[in-house]
This record gives sequence, C-alpha cells and structure tokens, in this order.
Amino acid sequence: QVQLVESGGGLVQAGGSLRLSCVASESIVSLNVMGWYRHRDLVAAISSGGSTNYADSVKGRFTIARDNAKKTVYLQMNSLKPEDTGVYYCRGVTDRGNDYWGQGTQVTVSS
Repeated sequence: QVQLVESGGGLVQAGGSLRLSCVASESIVSLNVMGWYRHRDLVAAISSGGSTNYADSVKGRFTIARDNAKKTVYLQMNSLKPEDTGVYYCRGVTDRGNDYWGQGTQVTVSS
C-alpha cells in the first residue's frame, strides 16, 4: 500500500505562484502514471517515461514533474487565478491498476 502525502498548498493572491509536492511512502517507479487532481478533475499527469498531460485551463501556467529518486511529484503553479481554488489531490496508478490517492492540500487564490 503506497501512501501519498501532499504539501505546499496555501493562500495566495491572483497572479502568484505555489509549488505542490507529493511524497510517496515507497518507490514511485512502479507508479506508471502520477497526477494532480482538483477535487476529482484532472489538472496534470505525468507518465513514468516523462510524458505529460494538462487540463486546457492550466496549460502554459502549470508544470508537473517527477523525481523518482526522491519519490516525489511536483506541481508548479504560476499565474494563479481564483478559479484554481480547490483541494488538490495527488494520485498514483500502477500498471496493474492499483490506484492510490493522497489526502489533499487546499489551494486558495484570492482576487
């Protein structure tokens, strides 16, 4: 059972930046796809090979990255907007279909 713990959320003004981190309790090499979700909507995902996918609303503003050695996935969020507000969850899925979610971190963007 992989535990995922998010951090980095907070309150920021519109136009500001935050970096979210998701640290896994064990190696993330087996997690073929890792992603960030706002509530249950995909924000960004990254495969084990480094391919990325973004929601249209965040393209050009958010960047997802993974560091297997640190067992961590990051979400760099720039030019934040009030509509980016929400609880952000980290998710990891193995090639066998095991599906893991973190507890979430709150992001609030004030106008």
